[in-house]
Amino acid sequence: MDPDEMLQAPQATLMASVADGVFSRNLPWGMIGIGALIAASVIALDQVLKARGSSLRVPVLAVAVGIYLPIELEVPIFVGGLVAWLVGRAVRRGGGDGGAVLQANHRGLLFSSGLITGEALVGILLAIPFAAWQSTDVLSIVPEGFDAAASWIGAAVVVGFIFWLYRASLRASE
Repeated sequence: MDPDEMLQAPQATLMASVADGVFSRNLPWGMIGIGALIAASVIALDQVLKARGSSLRVPVLAVAVGIYLPIELEVPIFVGGLVAWLVGRAVRRGGGDGGAVLQANHRGLLFSSGLITGEALVGILLAIPFAAWQSTDVLSIVPEGFDAAASWIGAAVVVGFIFWLYRASLRASE
């Protein structure tokens, strides 16, 4: 298969790099130490924010994932956090307490997890014909030159999903 058409798997690449480093006894300990220092700093910052009662939090897992994933995979994490923040503000404005905000965020988390699982399953299903025919164009149904329209349609679908996530999360607090 053409390397340009290969599907990315950053998690698998990371794990393969770590396993290779362990078995070849060639781990970049300096980088691991820097990562540990960054993680400890992020945890400390999060605890300071928590102690001050700040609504802004810095979860170490999101930071760690953001460090090694490509930007196109980080944007949904940011958008999800932004939607959760907006839902929390809307619930508080509507007179909801912390429990209502937590319930709304829980429902939004479940909704988002379902979307992520669905995306992963569709990715696996799409990989089957891509690998069998050695091409990512095997399922193409649109004519050449459709790129601009596809970008706009994709953006509209993303905005629709963001609105749907916001509404689904708010319904939990009603």
